[in-house]
Amino acid sequence: MPSAHVDTFARDSLPPIETQPEYLFELPSLQFPPQLNCATALLDDAVDVHGWGDRSCLRAYGVHWTYRELLDRADRVAHVLTHEMGVVPGNRVLLRAPNSPMLVACWFAVMKVGAIAVTTMPMLRAGELATIVRISQATHALCDAALAADLREAAVLEPVLRSVRCFNEAGPDGLEQAMARYEGRYPNVNTASDDTCLLGFTSGTTGVPKATMHFHRDVLAICRCWPPHVLKPTADDVFIGSPPLAFTFGLGGLVLFPMSVGASAVLLEKVAPPQLYEGLRDFGATILFTAPTSYRALTALGHDLRALPLRKCVSAGEALPAATRTLWREATGIEMIDGIGATELLHIFISADEAHAKPGATGTPVPGYRAEVVDDDDVPVPAGVVGKLRVKGPTGCRYLNDPRQRTYVRDGWNYTGDAYWCDDDGYFHYHARTDDLIISSGYNIAGPEVEACLLQHHDVAECGVYGVPDDERGNVVKAWIVLREGVPRTAHTVQALQDFVKQQIAPYKYPRAVAFVAQLPRTATGKLQRFRLPECDTLALETT
Repeated sequence: MPSAHVDTFARDSLPPIETQPEYLFELPSLQFPPQLNCATALLDDAVDVHGWGDRSCLRAYGVHWTYRELLDRADRVAHVLTHEMGVVPGNRVLLRAPNSPMLVACWFAVMKVGAIAVTTMPMLRAGELATIVRISQATHALCDAALAADLREAAVLEPVLRSVRCFNEAGPDGLEQAMARYEGRYPNVNTASDDTCLLGFTSGTTGVPKATMHFHRDVLAICRCWPPHVLKPTADDVFIGSPPLAFTFGLGGLVLFPMSVGASAVLLEKVAPPQLYEGLRDFGATILFTAPTSYRALTALGHDLRALPLRKCVSAGEALPAATRTLWREATGIEMIDGIGATELLHIFISADEAHAKPGATGTPVPGYRAEVVDDDDVPVPAGVVGKLRVKGPTGCRYLNDPRQRTYVRDGWNYTGDAYWCDDDGYFHYHARTDDLIISSGYNIAGPEVEACLLQHHDVAECGVYGVPDDERGNVVKAWIVLREGVPRTAHTVQALQDFVKQQIAPYKYPRAVAFVAQLPRTATGKLQRFRLPECDTLALETT
């Protein structure tokens, strides 16, 4: 259908149609009109059509907005974007902030003006932000003033980012002062249902992140598949969780899904287990989204959690061990809802509700999706045989200007990079990743990116990074390092290298385990064999 985008960068950058997956719209709820703006459907209609204007929508410490109040703020930000920042439909607007109601208002404002949201993780540093700016060609940004320094440095590195406006900033240049100059509703741009509205960045299995392109219809599709068929929330539920809104897991679980049913969400800036428990207690949350690592840590508070109104717990971001499921159920009396999703498909596509959960299994395909396990020739394998997972549904992979599109999508299927096996009952069981991605505490970490960072340190001659199993985090990042001559193999050196990584890239990516070795395993042509790195441990001086 005719695009509303004046800036045609996104549509021009879509992968060729023959390299895109087959899209399935078999459910009646997935019949979308040609013109669709997801902000209209999720926010404006909440007030104008559903009558939820006075219902609680977003909460945080010191903040409580109704749907009408969120709509008012989103409209004001939209006016600023258009009239003061010069945003036109199709521009990419980078968003940088911890989880907060103001970040949500900015996200909906970007939808309203027909632009494209590029939400980034708060922990990213200037170099990482510059990469995102370069790939997305983001021209504008809205940023929490507390996180502005790295973004402004990124703008120097990538001057295509020409306009940055900060909120939570006192003075005439702050976004709040600009918002105060506008009143009245913003006339939402009548976007096409297949206009791109957000770019979700992967962590990049090769150290170079990929931008996944998602349409307005995709945002609504994920609201009409997993939530009504698996989660089954009500308008009285209060959602809370740990994933950043830059993760599509967090965007869905803490914004899109609650708003699709008129429920409310709690947004926390700090989400370590102690703060997560305090949020559950202080706000009376009923639905929790977090990773298995946090669930394991929270089990110590099982007695206290039983006294709270918490009723549903969703685990995603990494494989859920059967032992963690059992531990949580015994501590709280709640059966977890497990699921696997992907940035490429926007959200969860295999899952099971509490009544149909099976220990050790992720679940079955979510209504609206199909899934298969296939061998190296892409032929479906029998039950019990490990193979490659492939999926198709109403959402699917579209990489922005990236040749890796042809690897992820083949013959209409999305190949997720996960190894699975399926049992006789049709339940899918996770086996491993099929690439070098390290999933630790729900974060996706690219080993090659950590290697590139370590190699910048003057004490490092060579290094290899791989994920190793860990009872608390699922996996941890481990670095095998060949030091330059004369550098001591000591705990002090380990600490110095770890601190260096934390200063250069997002701190959660640093190697929690370090081994000093004499050489690394390589092929005859000199390529690093990461899968053989653990074999070096017999000769390693290891410090964690």
